[in-house]
Amino acid sequence: MEPLRPILFHPHIPSIEYIEQTLLPDTFEVRTARTIPDLAEAIKRLGIRGAPALGCAGACGVALSALITKADSLPEFLVRVESDADLLRKTRPTAVNLFYGIDHALTAIRSSHTIEEAKSRAVDAAQEVIDADRRTCHAIGKTGLEIIPEGARILTHCNAGALACAEWGTALGVIRSAHEAGKNISVYACETRPLLQGARLTTWELLRDGIDVTLITDSMAAVLMRKGAIDVVVVGADRIVSDAVFNKIGTYMHAVCAHAHSLPFYIAAPLSTFDEESCEDSVIIEERDPQEVRKVRGCMTGPDNVPVWNPAFDATPVDLISGIITEYGIFSLPRDIDTIKQLKKGKDMQKIR
Repeated sequence: MEPLRPILFHPHIPSIEYIEQTLLPDTFEVRTARTIPDLAEAIKRLGIRGAPALGCAGACGVALSALITKADSLPEFLVRVESDADLLRKTRPTAVNLFYGIDHALTAIRSSHTIEEAKSRAVDAAQEVIDADRRTCHAIGKTGLEIIPEGARILTHCNAGALACAEWGTALGVIRSAHEAGKNISVYACETRPLLQGARLTTWELLRDGIDVTLITDSMAAVLMRKGAIDVVVVGADRIVSDAVFNKIGTYMHAVCAHAHSLPFYIAAPLSTFDEESCEDSVIIEERDPQEVRKVRGCMTGPDNVPVWNPAFDATPVDLISGIITEYGIFSLPRDIDTIKQLKKGKDMQKIR
């Protein structure tokens, strides 16, 4: 089966092609963003979502801006592209990969001597981010094989699959790699309220690949743990700081329950998701539209005037995390913080061992 590739950049058009994830699993639809506002709106409504995929979208967005911007001078060109980049930054304030992708493409064009050179460099940078993420996700999957025993029953939350990346996935990349290696695994996918990314996206991906998956509500995970029906928990991440991991709301609850039942709890994420210089208190958590909680797929589930608190993410303290599965190995915080800093400082972000 062809690999899922949810975001593609077509510089010759120019445009960004993406799978509209808000319509899944009912409808598989590929949409096209031809302007930066188009792309920003797709990111805001979660048509494009997932930390690594946002990194790809950020880099592609800068390249798209470079290709469509009309300017008479290089300084004017750079100002306009930087303005578009700022618009993209404001769409999702918590996911650090978005900023990485934007900054990678901007860095590539800032040293250009002509507009044409800047356009060419931006296109190359966008494709570099996409290609690197594909390699990275496969490397994460390979790294994670060692923590998945034969016959493992795996719990996962939200969607950290191919739909959240350029290909393969992070947490689901580990699961896919275990399945590909012939391990007899099964998966429990939490539905992930309020937008049901687990129910809509993770189950759709795993069924598509022929991987044994059972859908549960978020509130059922602890009971399964107590019954001895879960062996390991593997989830993704949107930002990893020195003392916590930010991921889709509900992740912290699963980490606490796993700790209470002496179960291993792993994060799968690329090195680019680390924001090791920051701490939990310095991170802005995105709060989303209250209607996402009052409604489910267009159906009202609560009074239209009831107050709602709707954070997109929560923070899991590092002492609840068994390890962070990356393309360079499995790390633990705060123990490996210096190693992570050295890797990020010294490595070419496009090369995976």
